[in-house]
Amino acid sequence: MDDSLTSQLKPAYKRVILKLSGEAFGQEGRGGGISIDETLKIARVAARIARSGVELAIVVGGGNILRGAQFSAGGEIIKEATAHYMGMLATIMNGLALQQALESLQCETRLQTAVQMNSICEPYIPRRCLSHLEKKRIVILAGGTGNPFVTTDTAAALRARELEVDILLKATRVDGVYSEDPEINPHAILYNRLTYQEVLQRDLRVMDMQAISTCQDGKLPILVFNYTLEGNIERAIAGQPIGTLVKDSF
Repeated sequence: MDDSLTSQLKPAYKRVILKLSGEAFGQEGRGGGISIDETLKIARVAARIARSGVELAIVVGGGNILRGAQFSAGGEIIKEATAHYMGMLATIMNGLALQQALESLQCETRLQTAVQMNSICEPYIPRRCLSHLEKKRIVILAGGTGNPFVTTDTAAALRARELEVDILLKATRVDGVYSEDPEINPHAILYNRLTYQEVLQRDLRVMDMQAISTCQDGKLPILVFNYTLEGNIERAIAGQPIGTLVKDSF
């Protein structure tokens, strides 16, 4: 989607968090690692969103490089908590790549992490993050919460509550929330709308349950959508009916 088309989509929200999994930074079907092309695609979209006036924070995952859970079977060698810390470092690598891609597009950014690395990024401090957002800087949030056994989805929900965003955008490779895994069951039902309670009762894998409960407590809406379709992130920002909207009631 080019800038002229983006300008036709008026933002529906003032401040948002976009949650990107680590897979968004890799090339599908080519194993792990960071793809510069895919990272630039994300950066171009983020740049257009920021230039439209939206205050944008991006929470990044690290699964394209390393998942803490992949070491769980080898607990005698690498303890599970250590594996989770390794996963946090992977999110910071993705954050650095995205920051460089954004800055190559002349976007002002800040990389903040829950794990202090003062020589390469800022510590996450909510007031400082809000100040950056108000100055229209794109803030990249990495390192999860800084604690093991907590997913980056939960980190995104917590940051969204702290920063008082209007909506949490959960970017995925599928069109929204299904009754079952659509890759296993082609007849799985795609839901357009769900309440938090429906997600919890049906054990739907939107995000982990802690993330859903955090959003429910703050009545923070979640939009789960397919970011791989061109223009879909901009459509999500514009409030168009795509994906699955999860909220308190309809």
